[in-house]
Amino acid sequence: MRCAPCRLKGMTRRELLAVMSAAPLMKTPLKAAAGAPTAPVSIAKCASYSEDITAKLSTMFDQVGGLDRLVRGKTVTIKLNLTGSPGLRFQGKPLGDTHYTHPKLVGATAHLMGRAGAKRIRFVESAWATGGPLEEYLLDSGWNVRSLIGAAPGVEFENTNNLGKGKRYARFKVPGGGYLYPAYDLNHAFEDTDVFVSMAKLKNHETCGVTLSLKNCFGNTPASIYGDDAKADEPNENPTSGRGATFHAGKRQPPKSAPQELHPESSREAGYRVPRIVADLVAARPIDLAIIDGVLSVAGGEGPWIKGLRLVAPGVLIAGTNPVTTDAVATAVMGYDPQARRGTAPFRACDNTLLLAEQHGVGTTDLKKIEVVGVPIAQAVYQYEI
Repeated sequence: MRCAPCRLKGMTRRELLAVMSAAPLMKTPLKAAAGAPTAPVSIAKCASYSEDITAKLSTMFDQVGGLDRLVRGKTVTIKLNLTGSPGLRFQGKPLGDTHYTHPKLVGATAHLMGRAGAKRIRFVESAWATGGPLEEYLLDSGWNVRSLIGAAPGVEFENTNNLGKGKRYARFKVPGGGYLYPAYDLNHAFEDTDVFVSMAKLKNHETCGVTLSLKNCFGNTPASIYGDDAKADEPNENPTSGRGATFHAGKRQPPKSAPQELHPESSREAGYRVPRIVADLVAARPIDLAIIDGVLSVAGGEGPWIKGLRLVAPGVLIAGTNPVTTDAVATAVMGYDPQARRGTAPFRACDNTLLLAEQHGVGTTDLKKIEVVGVPIAQAVYQYEI
């Protein structure tokens, strides 16, 4: 059974908005962490990428606390969302109009961070099935890399699918112990930084229901360690596969050089495992700024390999300094209850990653405790259900 959405039968618009603005209608399988933090979330309307995205983002960043205090004199690492091979396009559309982060949003963010005094801006992604330079992957994706380099001083790139430009992997322990692993070995870029930004797309996900700033961090993990062709004792620095066997199915362990599973007897179901891995990752490597591209996107899954994928035009940008509060608002904008339990759209065959991250103490999913600035949720809702 897939996590792709279907219509909430019999629910009026008024009832839907009540779900988003009031307490959840159904008990969740997890209790909210006591005192889970909250932070403002900004929503802006943006109908196309030809609009002044720089001005819109500038206002949004000011609304959530300002870029200057966050990035001045600092190294900023921005995790993009470039899911799947650049050769896989949906209906022949540019990748940024469907399931990739749009390059105009990326360039505008870099420009604003440079203007705010960022010392270095490093764009990262675990490029699908390759350990080669990220710049080549971006060129294959149709990006103007030279333009992006010129957007701000100190722009650089790192493919985090392997060791990359580093000499060792960085180990991130999950505070209080993880759901699946006690720690994760990641590329040095996630340690060698002052600020970590997750730049996501407003999408559904076959395994996790939604893929927003939290799920985007699944791609932090290097395939050299967690990929299907990783070695038994050490990383494979030339990975050519995804993480299905290790993470999704739990059919194998990562190399012995990396932390092993805490509970090998636990469920091998992807809908159980992947949300917990994501929650572990965001607790271990905190997100300082979440940016979600909902100008143009897809619904029904995360990429063109998903049957029933559809083009959507939500016409929104969403940003916040807490990834759980930001994703909770984004989930509501998609027409869902961010506190929904497994078996309820969009988490029909998976556990709710937002609730799992909340249980780790990352942030609150309670919309009543989240200040929304800019456009109210009720005016930004775009139904991802059909």
